[in-house]
Amino acid sequence: MVEKAYAAWRGFQDRYLGPAAAVLFVGSTLLALLEVMRRYVLGQSFEWQQDAVTYFTLSGVFLYFGISQRRDAHLAVTLVPELLTHFGLQKADVLIRLFARAFSLVFLMAVVWWGIPEIEDAIKYESRSESLSFPMWPFLAVLIVSFAFMAITMAFQVYRAVQALRGITVLEEPHDAGDATH
Repeated sequence: MVEKAYAAWRGFQDRYLGPAAAVLFVGSTLLALLEVMRRYVLGQSFEWQQDAVTYFTLSGVFLYFGISQRRDAHLAVTLVPELLTHFGLQKADVLIRLFARAFSLVFLMAVVWWGIPEIEDAIKYESRSESLSFPMWPFLAVLIVSFAFMAITMAFQVYRAVQALRGITVLEEPHDAGDATH
């Protein structure tokens, strides 16, 4: 049951979140290029465009973090776990990774829990970006939703690590075809 849910979650990330992040990255790049051209060729600049580029870029980054988390492609300190594995202490490696993931899961859940009132306040007080062109709540919402997505991924990873400690085989994470390291 959990493995089917995890497979569905992976499919959702690959089918929707990845392309959404890509569209945000491409859109913010094109908007930034348009702003540079307008500013330096035409001598005009729109402050709202700077805010839009920042919003789109950061939203894309937050969405992408949820996907990279699943693939263990995030920034991670691997020296200690690799040393433990090298010296034949795989169980200690798994325990350390499990603890780190469980701690991260609790942290992400706390960020989401405390972030929801921030969105409500941004709506209530009509907080706006620096140029006053954009409301803050959509950006905050994308941030909190992205953290929630990372928490979901982390919950699956915690479950999978517990199952590995119990000696139960879990669904393998597929590797990218172009990834030569696996």
